[in-house]
Amino acid sequence: MPNYAIETSNLTKRFGDHVAVNGLSLNVEQGSVHGFLGPNGAGKTTILNILSGVIKPTSGTAHVLGYDVVEEPEKAKMSIGYLPEEPAIYELLTVRELLTLIGRAYAVPGKELDERIDKCLDRFDLKQVEKTFCGALSHGLKQRVVVCSVLVHDPEVILLDEPFYGLDPASSRLFKESLKARVKEEGTIVVSTHVLEVAEKFCDKVTVINEGRLVASGGPEELKGEARVGEDASLEDAFLALTGRRS
Repeated sequence: MPNYAIETSNLTKRFGDHVAVNGLSLNVEQGSVHGFLGPNGAGKTTILNILSGVIKPTSGTAHVLGYDVVEEPEKAKMSIGYLPEEPAIYELLTVRELLTLIGRAYAVPGKELDERIDKCLDRFDLKQVEKTFCGALSHGLKQRVVVCSVLVHDPEVILLDEPFYGLDPASSRLFKESLKARVKEEGTIVVSTHVLEVAEKFCDKVTVINEGRLVASGGPEELKGEARVGEDASLEDAFLALTGRRS
């Protein structure tokens, strides 16, 4: 197994004249929670879309568990669970049908898949709605189902784009507990966020991204040192200094 769950080298993505990701080179250690922290429009979502195989880079390389996301996309995708910022849901399927469809797409064996679905339904208090069409669920219940859909195939690498937005406090706590459990089992999580609290309290390491470039990477104290804001400064002070949003 590679030492790093994710490796990028000079990763670049252009949309016409706009450079969304600009020469990004980074490593994400296995068994860690790694945060991409940056303002809106910094390129965080584009990076996750490249890693998950949704789009291809213009140049440079990206590897997930050693698999090149362009040359070996299917092998890379099989190891990933991806939660986009605005996830889609098949409203004409029941909750169990949806989770079964996703599990089968990832080739999870029948009996094992049933057990995983039951575990997810129980953990997120969805057992009572497993036969309900997804389109008939409340927003909060839909969010729980979407979370289950990311976890049901037990991915080694989980990519999350603003994952806790819209979740009620109970669902948010359950999701965080489930994610932390995956890390203890040597799973790896990458979280894209512009919320400083998520970066500081949930992530082991944070990479600050601004205008598509890697600005700094490390734990909160390392980022404060990089920003030269002083020991008593907050992560917010460091972030604002690193991104040039405060003199």
